[in-house]
Amino acid sequence: MYRWMLEPAERDAVLANVAMRNGNKDFHVIVEIACVLSAEELLAVRRAYRCRYKRSLEEDVAANTTGHLRQLLVGLVSSFRYEGDEINARLAQSEANILHETVKEKKGNHEEAIRILTTRSKTQLVATFNRYRDEHNISISKKLLDQASDDFNKALHTAIRCINDHKKYYEKVLRNAMKRIGTDEDALSRIVVTRAEKDLRDIKDLYYKRNSVHLEDAIAKETSGDYKKFILTLLGKQD
Repeated sequence: MYRWMLEPAERDAVLANVAMRNGNKDFHVIVEIACVLSAEELLAVRRAYRCRYKRSLEEDVAANTTGHLRQLLVGLVSSFRYEGDEINARLAQSEANILHETVKEKKGNHEEAIRILTTRSKTQLVATFNRYRDEHNISISKKLLDQASDDFNKALHTAIRCINDHKKYYEKVLRNAMKRIGTDEDALSRIVVTRAEKDLRDIKDLYYKRNSVHLEDAIAKETSGDYKKFILTLLGKQD
């Protein structure tokens, strides 16, 4: 409940810091923040992080990562993407080919994939992902699942899913949070709390379409006590 009381930018700054201090290093949380928020929202998180921890978010991400993962995550949290609707179809084709080569070869040109993912507008990237799917009859995120064994490929997969359709991504995270033995309350709280005033209704609709169960009913079944009341209140349903 403490996190819910914070302003959105400060809340995301805390989530990012906790993710890096977690023994398992929840890098997907960093990717979610960097790829789902607008450019201005991400900038506000970076300001809140600097104010709260007396260090930059980029500095702490770099200190907790190495190699290609460091390049990807620092690039994502440092990004200030253009947010217009313009699409360059020729560029989408060219960069879909680059991503295909990167995914096809585990030792592919990761630097080029990182450059594309961290600098292009979301609209341009979606066009690139669509071009990839049209060319290869499979989405790039599904193709990456075959290789998502190390932290870099997992982060790359999460980034692509969040940029392509963050609502579908969140629905799957919620589904997985309640499928495991022992509900993942951190994931559940993170999504419900951060999306409550944004697009939680759309995520709830997607959850119902995918699972034929209302999200409120699924959460009520898997949680209890004050936590259950808190989450259901945010979802707009109280016992």
